[in-house]
Amino acid sequence: MSDTISLPMRFGSNSGQSVTRRDGIAKVTGAATYAADNHPDGMLYAVFVPAAIARGRVTHFDTGAALAHPGVVEVFTPQNPPPVAGNPDEKPFMFAVPVEVLQSDRIRYARQPIALVLGETIEAATEGARLLNPRYEAETPRIGMDAEPATKAPSGPFGQPAEVIYGDVDAGMAASQQSVDLTYETPQQYHNAMEPHAIVAKWDGDRLEIDTPNQAIVLSRGFYAYYFDIPPENITIRSPYLGGGFGSKAVPYSPLVLAIAAARKVGRPVKLALRRDQMFGPVAHRGATRQQLRIGIDAQAKMTALDHISTATVDTFDSSFPEPACNASHGLYAAAALRSTMMTVRNDIGVPGAMRAPGEASGSAALECAMDEMAEKAGLDPLEFRLRNYAEREPGTDKPYSSKALRECYAEGAKRFGWAGRPMRPGQMTDENGMLVGWGMGTALFGAPMFAAEARATLRPDGTGLVETAASDMGQGAWTALAQIAADSLGLPLDKVEFRSGTSDLPDAGIAGGSGHTATAGGALHAAGKDAIARLAELAAADPDSPLYGTGNSGVTARDGRLFATGDESRSEAYEDIIARAGGSAVEGKGNASRPPEDAERHAMYAHGAVFAEVKIDPDLFQMRVTRMVGAFAAGRIINPKLAESQLMGGMIWGTSFALHEEARFDKRSGRIMNADFAGYHIPVNADVKGLEVITVHEDDPYVNPLGIKGVGEIGVTGSVGAIGNAIWHATGKRIRRFPIRIQDLLRAS
Repeated sequence: MSDTISLPMRFGSNSGQSVTRRDGIAKVTGAATYAADNHPDGMLYAVFVPAAIARGRVTHFDTGAALAHPGVVEVFTPQNPPPVAGNPDEKPFMFAVPVEVLQSDRIRYARQPIALVLGETIEAATEGARLLNPRYEAETPRIGMDAEPATKAPSGPFGQPAEVIYGDVDAGMAASQQSVDLTYETPQQYHNAMEPHAIVAKWDGDRLEIDTPNQAIVLSRGFYAYYFDIPPENITIRSPYLGGGFGSKAVPYSPLVLAIAAARKVGRPVKLALRRDQMFGPVAHRGATRQQLRIGIDAQAKMTALDHISTATVDTFDSSFPEPACNASHGLYAAAALRSTMMTVRNDIGVPGAMRAPGEASGSAALECAMDEMAEKAGLDPLEFRLRNYAEREPGTDKPYSSKALRECYAEGAKRFGWAGRPMRPGQMTDENGMLVGWGMGTALFGAPMFAAEARATLRPDGTGLVETAASDMGQGAWTALAQIAADSLGLPLDKVEFRSGTSDLPDAGIAGGSGHTATAGGALHAAGKDAIARLAELAAADPDSPLYGTGNSGVTARDGRLFATGDESRSEAYEDIIARAGGSAVEGKGNASRPPEDAERHAMYAHGAVFAEVKIDPDLFQMRVTRMVGAFAAGRIINPKLAESQLMGGMIWGTSFALHEEARFDKRSGRIMNADFAGYHIPVNADVKGLEVITVHEDDPYVNPLGIKGVGEIGVTGSVGAIGNAIWHATGKRIRRFPIRIQDLLRAS
């Protein structure tokens, strides 16, 4: 391509608009096809048998009884497992986890798959699974934070160090004028997206077709290629719609691999869809934590030290994903000395994994409550204490922030909430019905990562555009926001651009996770669109019959389906006319996106926010309601305000769930989760969410990526949990240092 074409970056009229979701009509009318909606010819239904104990071995199955059922086709147990090529106990890639595919009779956690039944109908497979009637040789399970002595983690998730130290924390604590030493606990929490995990697997020789909800469509081909010893290009994964993911659908887990292996063995397509109770075990979760926080301050209430030790429950056979709660203390408050340490306690549980805002959700819950306790001891308003310890550069590293509008978030959120009217002492406010009223706040922080991605953009002969990348839309609105970015890069109205995604035969869009998908896939789409326009501009500049002939040095701009000569807009031409004279073939551009390592080395990159919460509590029964929340967030350039606000609201609702509802409860005798359903594992409903308000604070970030985008999928959780915990103290004067905060906790504290 010519190096004389000048195409300056330009953001068009599509970005920044609250466009209605492009997939909305398909979803509300039922036209959207989710994985479990697929029924290829000859398909069998699979049901796996979950282990009823957490540790031991399975000793017997009534295989004959199950096979005698007229609708049962095949039964797989550890005595006849469907073969896999790769070692299921190894991890072929960084994000992989060991899988259980009946390779042993050993049981490592409750609800581990221990057998698989295939039936002509779902009813037959379910009945066959019941007829297997497994018997066990049980061992005493290790469950809970005190199951074993805690040990220092060898490393953190995603290759993070297990310990980070800046300065001398012990000296900082010794030099402090005032200090707190506090311990908080958070429970195990389990992914419960609207759509449980499901897969439909079909083999054709050594070629594999999969329908499954997936957050990393192209990446996952490598996992399956390892397990079944076939080239990744022989695998097609279709995942156009996801009913929520939140980290649990980024990599293949045991039931999915087992279903594919079974389909290969019997030579027929197989569908496996998890029941709600089967989500509690084999498809990842957030580990429980016990967090010790020590904060020291000087006479001006400036932090002399911040020490955050987080102990997390991990499984016994992998132990590579301790919930990195202490990460929440990195990069936020200007402590003179910082230390964060990850510890682990091994439990007989399934492998923990990434769950919305991994680490920062649980860690900020403890940190933000500890900050309030320190503020109370210092006699300061919680917001004033945070402002006194505001970090102008990243603590420890002294890197400048790529952008940071946290002061504006504090100011806007406090003003909208009415924080200036908050009394310092707890228990001072009641409403007209005699309910105790409390106000609390928390700071929100989440990193702004960017992964590698590719995309393709095509200008068609009729002047419309086609953009393609294997993006995942798990409900966050990627179909819409990414299409807006692509349309701007092509200089076309949004309704003139077709967006294709959701299948592995498209360019790799990277991972939909870590709040980095819009920046990652959007960056690749923007680059692909620019490339297509540059190629089109070359055709026009070299064509004597074009009004743009000879514009190579002065350049062109693209807008509304036309190229305009820079500096002389009287010279312009429609895309279709340029293409027609060049022979009528579509013009294709390619693009990729990634963040150069040196950019991350030069700047600290985060999204920031502040959450303010109001609670009302019955003074006699201690029933709690979050009646009002205001969140102000600065997350770089907002592509679609409507979708961004929806994501931020969803995060704040998740914070409400974390603070007051979600908790897996274990029977320590068997290791089984006792509340593995929505009757016992509580999540918020409409009655639990009264008033939510989101403010997006303008922020320009020239360093985070070429589009200036930071993600909003996870930051809404951080800050929200602590804000609610602090509001409960402000209403009652009772500090509860375990989540979720329950009625009985307040009663016991009376």
